[in-house]
Amino acid sequence: MNIQAKPSVFFPFNNSYARLPDRFFARLKPSPVRAPKLIRLNGALAEHLGLDPETLSSPEGIEIISGNRVPEGAEPLSMAYAGHQFGNWVPQLGDGRAILLGEVIDQNGVRRDIQLKGSGQTPYSRMGDGRAALGPVLREFIVGEAMAALGIPTTRALAAVTTGEQVAREQLLPGAVLTRVAQSHVRVGTFQFFAARGDEEALRLLADHVIGRHYSDASRSDRPYRAMLDAVIARQAQLIARWQLVGFIHGVMNTDNMSIAGETIDYGPCAFMDSYHPETVYSSIDQAGRYAYSNQPGIAHWNLAVLAQTFLPLLAEDEDVAVAEAQEAINEYPELFKAAYLEGIRAKLGLVQERDDDADLAQGLLNRMGENKADFTLTFRRLCDVSAVDSSTDGAVRELFEDPAGFDDWAERWRERLNQEDSSDDRRQLAMRAVNPALIPRNHLVEEVIKAATEAEDFTPFNTLMSVLASPYEDKPEHDRYSRPPRPEQVVHQTFCGT
Repeated sequence: MNIQAKPSVFFPFNNSYARLPDRFFARLKPSPVRAPKLIRLNGALAEHLGLDPETLSSPEGIEIISGNRVPEGAEPLSMAYAGHQFGNWVPQLGDGRAILLGEVIDQNGVRRDIQLKGSGQTPYSRMGDGRAALGPVLREFIVGEAMAALGIPTTRALAAVTTGEQVAREQLLPGAVLTRVAQSHVRVGTFQFFAARGDEEALRLLADHVIGRHYSDASRSDRPYRAMLDAVIARQAQLIARWQLVGFIHGVMNTDNMSIAGETIDYGPCAFMDSYHPETVYSSIDQAGRYAYSNQPGIAHWNLAVLAQTFLPLLAEDEDVAVAEAQEAINEYPELFKAAYLEGIRAKLGLVQERDDDADLAQGLLNRMGENKADFTLTFRRLCDVSAVDSSTDGAVRELFEDPAGFDDWAERWRERLNQEDSSDDRRQLAMRAVNPALIPRNHLVEEVIKAATEAEDFTPFNTLMSVLASPYEDKPEHDRYSRPPRPEQVVHQTFCGT
């Protein structure tokens, strides 16, 4: 099958990255697939992007989102980047199985990339097949959209299709293509790629592109590159704090998986915690626990320090001055993260006013949760229903603790703290329910969905789960099974990378 370039009105492309020099990317078309079939189209997102869901769901639309047809205005390319993978420097990475079709402007005036993931080999595939298996595509669709519903910055899934072909991993698996939407796909590793080559012109062009696209306020600063670096650091601090507050574990926080735009990107062996433990790891490839839950804030700091190093030629001509500038910027991260996390954890605990011992209060609960294998999400959600004055309302949350006395001891201290607040129980509980989700994409449910789709071509569980997760802060009796933690035999201990 030959790819055809046919005029259409599918995407009102307005491309900017393709205007950069050719050394930023490789121009190529996606590789066609044998028999594309639509799994799911994200109609609400399509409309937000100014696209017509009905047209995208048509046979011609499916040809485009599978990579079999290049729409008018597209300038397909795969992006070059480098990165540290598990702390090890890799000078050449790049989009090994993804192709950027182009950019559109959404209803809010924000520029968005439209990218096909699993669309075939590129010059950066490094002996890979450039394809994606169905399971990882479904996982990214589910978790990315769940993160969006939770209000956490993230790439989004516009559509997923099966290819009618198989891909070889540990075994033959059905293939799929994901259409991914992002504010951009520029990464820390993109800056590393040019810094490692001593290409200061490219670094400056890339930074100017990012400022124009994501950090326009920096352009009005007398030190625009320092202002951009500060802004990136601030966004990352906010993002990682929000991960921690919902128990999300990325699993592969390599520098090439950190978006400059401050979005969660590259959902591989990601997962949400069930029972709380700070050293929780799910990723099968993270043997040493480098990217464990408790390590994520520090890893983000490390990654940002790497980014700051690439900025040295942009910050000052004098190297010592540039290093001092970069260090000053990086030193801000710990306090920025701490402030964002404390603000979030106070809200989860129903606290509005700031007190010096709030961090200790929150850590006290987490310590008891870890000691008693309490479910992370349900503990905070059920805490929403607890009265500030009546301990007889504690039953639902107490039963999550192996030793309920561990909760009782903490709850007494928490109630003392609530009494310092000027808020009614009803008002506090309502505010807590708005930040403590009832529903997350639990690992055992995601695995159920993937198994049904890959083994029986049954996408009903997938579509049902997507509908449930669209309202994560609502309690509905019919969603009860989706909110419950896994039974012992359902616990998922490892998640896997799609490559």
